[in-house]
Amino acid sequence: MARYEEVSVSGFEEFNQAVEQHQDKTIFAYFSGSKDAEGKSWCPDCVLAEPVVREGLKHMSEACVFIYCQVGERTYWKDPNNDFRQKLKLTAVPTLLKYGTPQKLVESECLQATLVEMLFSED
Repeated sequence: MARYEEVSVSGFEEFNQAVEQHQDKTIFAYFSGSKDAEGKSWCPDCVLAEPVVREGLKHMSEACVFIYCQVGERTYWKDPNNDFRQKLKLTAVPTLLKYGTPQKLVESECLQATLVEMLFSED
Protein backbone atom coordinates (compact mmCIF):
# COMPACT_ATOMS: atom_id res chain seq x y z
CA MET A 1 0.00 0.00 0.00
CA ALA A 2 1.29 3.44 -0.88
CA ARG A 3 2.33 5.57 2.05
CA TYR A 4 1.21 8.72 0.29
CA GLU A 5 -1.50 9.70 -2.15
CA GLU A 6 -0.68 10.62 -5.74
CA VAL A 7 -2.91 12.86 -7.84
CA SER A 8 -2.26 13.53 -11.52
CA VAL A 9 -3.65 16.74 -12.95
CA SER A 10 -3.35 18.74 -16.12
CA GLY A 11 -3.52 22.52 -16.13
CA PHE A 12 -3.81 25.23 -13.51
CA GLU A 13 -7.52 24.76 -12.69
CA GLU A 14 -7.11 21.04 -11.98
CA PHE A 15 -4.02 21.81 -9.88
CA ASN A 16 -5.98 24.30 -7.77
CA GLN A 17 -8.82 21.80 -7.27
CA ALA A 18 -6.36 19.12 -6.12
CA VAL A 19 -4.77 21.55 -3.64
CA GLU A 20 -8.20 22.47 -2.25
CA GLN A 21 -9.17 18.81 -1.84
CA HIS A 22 -5.97 18.07 0.11
CA GLN A 23 -5.40 21.31 2.00
CA ASP A 24 -5.32 19.46 5.32
CA LYS A 25 -2.21 17.52 4.23
CA THR A 26 1.38 18.29 3.30
CA ILE A 27 1.44 18.73 -0.46
CA PHE A 28 4.38 18.17 -2.77
CA ALA A 29 3.86 19.23 -6.37
CA TYR A 30 5.88 18.31 -9.44
CA PHE A 31 5.36 20.46 -12.52
CA SER A 32 6.25 19.00 -15.88
CA GLY A 33 5.77 19.79 -19.54
CA SER A 34 2.64 18.04 -20.79
CA LYS A 35 2.97 14.65 -22.44
CA ASP A 36 1.80 13.66 -25.91
CA ALA A 37 -0.22 10.58 -26.87
CA GLU A 38 2.93 8.43 -26.59
CA GLY A 39 3.53 9.69 -23.04
CA LYS A 40 6.56 11.80 -23.98
CA SER A 41 6.92 15.32 -22.61
CA TRP A 42 8.04 18.20 -24.85
CA CYS A 43 10.43 19.15 -22.02
CA PRO A 44 13.67 17.11 -22.19
CA ASP A 45 14.68 18.06 -18.63
CA CYS A 46 11.29 16.84 -17.36
CA VAL A 47 11.86 13.47 -19.04
CA LEU A 48 15.24 13.15 -17.28
CA ALA A 49 13.98 14.37 -13.91
CA GLU A 50 10.84 12.26 -13.60
CA PRO A 51 12.59 8.96 -12.70
CA VAL A 52 14.73 10.78 -10.10
CA VAL A 53 11.65 12.39 -8.53
CA ARG A 54 9.75 9.08 -8.62
CA GLU A 55 12.64 7.36 -6.86
CA GLY A 56 12.65 10.12 -4.24
CA LEU A 57 8.98 9.54 -3.44
CA LYS A 58 9.88 6.61 -1.21
CA HIS A 59 11.35 9.13 1.23
CA MET A 60 8.08 11.04 1.55
CA SER A 61 6.40 10.71 4.91
CA GLU A 62 2.94 9.27 5.37
CA ALA A 63 -0.18 11.37 4.94
CA CYS A 64 1.46 13.52 2.27
CA VAL A 65 0.03 14.16 -1.17
CA PHE A 66 2.09 14.16 -4.36
CA ILE A 67 0.51 16.16 -7.18
CA TYR A 68 1.92 15.46 -10.63
CA CYS A 69 0.92 18.45 -12.73
CA GLN A 70 1.30 18.79 -16.49
CA VAL A 71 1.59 22.51 -17.20
CA GLY A 72 0.38 22.39 -20.79
CA GLU A 73 1.87 22.71 -24.24
CA ARG A 74 5.21 24.41 -24.80
CA THR A 75 3.64 27.54 -26.33
CA TYR A 76 1.38 28.01 -23.29
CA TRP A 77 4.26 27.44 -20.88
CA LYS A 78 6.47 29.98 -22.71
CA ASP A 79 3.80 32.68 -22.30
CA PRO A 80 5.03 34.88 -19.41
CA ASN A 81 1.40 35.56 -18.43
CA ASN A 82 0.32 31.94 -17.93
CA ASP A 83 -1.27 31.11 -14.57
CA PHE A 84 1.63 28.96 -13.38
CA ARG A 85 4.10 31.81 -13.86
CA GLN A 86 1.76 34.53 -12.57
CA LYS A 87 0.08 32.84 -9.60
CA LEU A 88 2.63 30.22 -8.50
CA LYS A 89 5.72 32.19 -9.57
CA LEU A 90 7.13 29.17 -11.41
CA THR A 91 10.09 30.06 -13.60
CA ALA A 92 10.90 26.71 -15.20
CA VAL A 93 9.88 23.10 -15.62
CA PRO A 94 10.59 20.72 -14.12
CA THR A 95 9.88 22.22 -10.71
CA LEU A 96 9.32 20.20 -7.54
CA LEU A 97 8.01 22.10 -4.54
CA LYS A 98 6.58 21.74 -1.09
CA TYR A 99 3.36 23.70 -1.47
CA GLY A 100 2.92 26.72 0.77
CA THR A 101 6.62 26.89 1.64
CA PRO A 102 9.64 28.47 -0.07
CA GLN A 103 11.18 24.99 -0.51
CA LYS A 104 11.55 24.06 -4.17
CA LEU A 105 13.85 22.46 -6.69
CA VAL A 106 14.04 23.87 -10.21
CA GLU A 107 15.33 22.37 -13.46
CA SER A 108 18.69 20.60 -12.94
CA GLU A 109 18.14 20.48 -9.15
CA CYS A 110 15.35 17.95 -9.85
CA LEU A 111 18.00 15.64 -11.37
CA GLN A 112 19.95 15.45 -8.11
CA ALA A 113 18.67 12.52 -6.07
CA THR A 114 20.09 13.84 -2.79
CA LEU A 115 18.27 17.17 -3.16
CA VAL A 116 15.00 15.45 -4.09
CA GLU A 117 15.34 13.09 -1.13
CA MET A 118 16.04 15.99 1.24
CA LEU A 119 12.99 17.93 0.02
CA PHE A 120 10.71 14.91 0.54
CA SER A 121 12.13 13.93 3.92
CA GLU A 122 12.41 17.31 5.68
CA ASP A 123 9.70 18.22 8.15
